Order: sequence, then structure tokens, then C-alpha cells
Amino acid sequence: MLTDEQRQAYEQDGYLVVEDLLSHEEADAFLAEQEKEKEEVRGLGLKRYLADTSWSSLAKHGKICAIVSELMAGDPMIVQTMYMAKSPEGGTGVALHQDTHYIRNEPNTLMACWLALSDTDRDNGGLCVVPGSHKRPLYETASPEDDSEHAAWVKDYEMRDPDGKVWVEEMHSHQIVGLEPDEIRYLCVPRGGGVFFTSMTIHGSFANRSGSRPRLIPATHYVKDGTWVYRTDIQEVHSVS
Repeated sequence: MLTDEQRQAYEQDGYLVVEDLLSHEEADAFLAEQEKEKEEVRGLGLKRYLADTSWSSLAKHGKICAIVSELMAGDPMIVQTMYMAKSPEGGTGVALHQDTHYIRNEPNTLMACWLALSDTDRDNGGLCVVPGSHKRPLYETASPEDDSEHAAWVKDYEMRDPDGKVWVEEMHSHQIVGLEPDEIRYLCVPRGGGVFFTSMTIHGSFANRSGSRPRLIPATHYVKDGTWVYRTDIQEVHSVS
């Protein structure tokens, strides 16, 4: 499925852009379903793929899962799905972060596929990454300084370890400390394309300043079969088969 150059790029940079994962017809079908999604399905949040075939068809898409399996060298299990739409009138982004901060897992096999259902670039709040950041330990973080660009949130999550110990951790939006602007790479991803990245790769997005182009992005997080996910709200993972 992937070339040697693509695999090497993923290992070196911590992310990989792949075009033509979805046809325009598949993208249209998903967006149409979101327009009529029932409230009880929307209420499932990160687990909508369990009750909505439009979500499960993306999370289990053959072309996507083949690449995920190749990159993680194992059988992918679905952890969660998310829909991140930004309006053209300044819809805020997600401050740059590493997913491991929010989805602790052991061993750390977590990775994501971020899908573009609209053409995305810097102007409409497309994904940005820090190449090579996955090769370092977790970066220091602090609270975001600019809430006009990035959404701010605080939430408690129940955690459970493999021995059954349960506790609660407060998680919140943050930004990476000491990150220089020239380290950030802004990606252009055409409609139907996607970005695969590791849980240690710094990534995020800024506000949509285009004035005319929405940014429509579903994403799925996967772990390799046999991985323990600590957060109880997403601890039960599901096979892509």
C-alpha cells in the first residue's frame, strides 16, 4: 500500500499526508448523514461509530485501515472518532499538543487518521505539525495564551490501570512550551486526503480566517491490538474488521 519513501517519511517526520483516501462521493455521503444525525447518536460523542454506519464506514475504511495497520505493524483497534468542523467566520482551532497527554496508553501504539472532507490549508484552519517532534519525550505544556485562536476547556476523566485501580485526572487544553514558530509546518490537504500521525507528534490548528471556506474534518484514533487505554470513557476498543 505504501512506498518505501512514504514509510521512511512517517518514521522520520512522525506524520504522512496521503491523497485520495476517500472519493468525493464518499465525502458527500458522510457529510449528508451528519446533517440528519439523530440527537441520541450525537450524544455518543467519541463512540458514534458504534451506532452510526457513516462513522463506522470511515473508521473501518479498507484503504485507511490498511495504511494504519502497515504503519503500526499490527492489527488496528478503534479508540474514538471525532468531528471537527470550523466555520469560515473564525471557527477556533485546537492548540498544538501531543495526543499522548490526553490518551495515555500502554505500550504507546496510539496513532490517528485526520481526514479532509474539504480542501484544507493554513487560511481555513488546516492541520499543522512539528516534524520530528515524535522522537523526543513529551514536551512541557502550559495553558493557552490566545483563546481567539484556540478553544479552551477543562474536564475530569476517570482512569483505570490494568490492575483495576481507578482514579480521576483533570485534563485541560494547553500549548507546548518553548516551541518556535519556524518549527511549525502548515499542511495543505486536498478533499478526500488525510494525515496519519503518531501520538507523540505535535499537531494542532488555528482559527479559520478564510471568510468563505468551512473546514470539515473527521478523525479516528487507533491503537494496536493488545494495547491498554487508561481513560475509561474510551477504554473499550473495537476491531476494524
